[in-house]
Amino acid sequence: MDKSLTLAGEILQGIGGQGNILRLENCMTRVRFEVQDEGLLNIGRLKALPGVSGYVKQGEQHQLIVGPGRAGQVVDAMRSLVNGAEEATIPDEIARNKAQAKAQYKAPMSDALRMLANVFIPLIPAFIASGLITGIINILKRPDIAGDIAIHYPNLLGLLGIFGSAVFAIMNILVGVNAAKVFGGSQALGGVMAGILSSPQLAQITLFGEALQPGRGGVIAVLLVVALMCWFEKRLRERLPGSLELILNPLLTTLITGAIAIVALQPLGGWIAESIAHGAGWAIDRGGLLVGAVLAGTFLPLVLTGLHQGLVPIHVELVQAHGYNALLPILSMAGVGQVGAALAVLLKTRNARLKTVIKGALPVGLLGIGEPLIFGVTLPLGKPFIGACLGGAVGGALVCYWKVATVITFGISGLPLALTIVTGKVTIYLLGYLLAVIAGFLFTWLLGFNDPKE
Repeated sequence: MDKSLTLAGEILQGIGGQGNILRLENCMTRVRFEVQDEGLLNIGRLKALPGVSGYVKQGEQHQLIVGPGRAGQVVDAMRSLVNGAEEATIPDEIARNKAQAKAQYKAPMSDALRMLANVFIPLIPAFIASGLITGIINILKRPDIAGDIAIHYPNLLGLLGIFGSAVFAIMNILVGVNAAKVFGGSQALGGVMAGILSSPQLAQITLFGEALQPGRGGVIAVLLVVALMCWFEKRLRERLPGSLELILNPLLTTLITGAIAIVALQPLGGWIAESIAHGAGWAIDRGGLLVGAVLAGTFLPLVLTGLHQGLVPIHVELVQAHGYNALLPILSMAGVGQVGAALAVLLKTRNARLKTVIKGALPVGLLGIGEPLIFGVTLPLGKPFIGACLGGAVGGALVCYWKVATVITFGISGLPLALTIVTGKVTIYLLGYLLAVIAGFLFTWLLGFNDPKE
């Protein structure tokens, strides 16, 4: 990855800097880009770079040939350099606070967990759509709200059901493709590995006296198998001759990784997934007020350290195992406590700048986007952050006690999450939301804070 990062930086210099890029993408062997100003390009320098074996121009697009698998790594490194440069130039106080807090509270495993989360982050739009469609179906099925729509239009509800459940039908494939991209392997092979684990034909095969189970282990098994696949693919790429690598690498990677997956990794993934689902379900069902308070009250500190990224596969596994997710509504109360804490600061502070920050961050805070409130208000002030955590703990305790659950894995929280709550629990969720706001407000008001001077 260091070589790819070095090459990415040199390519950016030859292009004329990140500001000259209009479009950036890759295929299997080539880095492809379009630029705003052709005069800033240094084609001779780009051709001479170590690692660049050729240059092609097709229309407005420039293409640098860097080799199979390497192209994706170089483009990812270029994007990370561009994004890092953009963040460094943002003259925004909240952005600076966020960067400082992330550096100060960063945990040893946060980078690895962030890679894990990056597998699922591209799926957020699909999760949101699925959850909202399911919420619409639940509303349409209620005679007191929608009348006889469910009776007169069964095909409509059937189609909506297909739309809402489609993401779960191909979940493992999507995770396999994304995992391969994050771990630096072939995305197509990542999808193939997930397809092997999910194939219905596995049920017709007996191994060690037992029939295989299609889809066992869910996304956990897929992550384990694709991680191994990417490692194996990279090792072969380093050792096979260039003329044979394109043919032998995918063949050997599929055969060897697939065999290990069926014999060892899928059973291991199944055991891990089942343990997670049963353990989390048992804790939430039996833990009641205490477990809810601990989960919600400690979630914001987890966000600061980056360790919350490790919860993403648990959210997905809960939905795959049970059909609903009781963890997300609990954790979302942490952000709700922020809203109450920010309201208390708004009423107490005499600092005009701080008032302006809060007024700008509160609307998105209500919608479940809490980072502006965390890094712009409560965390810099100290005690309001504690008040927010305590308020979230109150909301989390009540939501857990009332066994509120959502039909989505993750992606939204706050008030919009109410649209995805399972039937019969929406009012209870909103009541928990209100109590978390009130508790966050009261705790912050009582704890107080040092009002910053103008």
